[in-house]
Amino acid sequence: MNVSRQRSTAKGDTERGSGPAPERGPRARTKRLMLETATRLMQAGVTPSVSEVAEAAEVSRATAYRYFPSQAALVQAVVDEGLGPILTWQSTSADAERRVAELFDTAMPRIEAFEATFKAALKLSLDQWAQRQAGTLGGEPAFTRGHRVDLLQQAIAPLKGQLPPREFKRLAQALSLVFGVEVLIVLKDIWGLDSGKTLAVAQWAASALVRQARLRTPS
Repeated sequence: MNVSRQRSTAKGDTERGSGPAPERGPRARTKRLMLETATRLMQAGVTPSVSEVAEAAEVSRATAYRYFPSQAALVQAVVDEGLGPILTWQSTSADAERRVAELFDTAMPRIEAFEATFKAALKLSLDQWAQRQAGTLGGEPAFTRGHRVDLLQQAIAPLKGQLPPREFKRLAQALSLVFGVEVLIVLKDIWGLDSGKTLAVAQWAASALVRQARLRTPS
């Protein structure tokens, strides 16, 4: 899942109520138009620049950059829109394996629904990596990822007092390998699995990792 830690405002607004506080007026409508246009382009497999979204939305470039000062900021906003309820996921279960299963049940169908968007965001991350390696990224802000770190650590929170800190972190890291759009790339694109089998394999792998971590818990 290709996401950034630049999300405190949007996430905080969501957590204070049933959803983000509604914005009103021309500015809100223009911003919403840009987000919807960017989402449409990304769902079509494009990773648009701010200028490209401005042109498609028939908004001036100057106006567009006031809302989204960089491509990274624009794509981040679209990704957060796509993630939707995943960002506010919570569980009342005290069992880590059950919590992980609940997270996967909530997140993976949503990730698949916005698969093209998340793949387009992943492409931006990879393109920026290549530019950084070549020294051509310049002053463009980096599109970073991190939502899955917080989500998975929350999912395995019941094990925090049972596993040594290093093992707890390692479990979260291992679970991140079977969570996110990359799972769809491997299981759907490479293995040719359908949605149900993809989720089943991801769930099986996640449960196996949690059970293995428990076996390593000091007695």
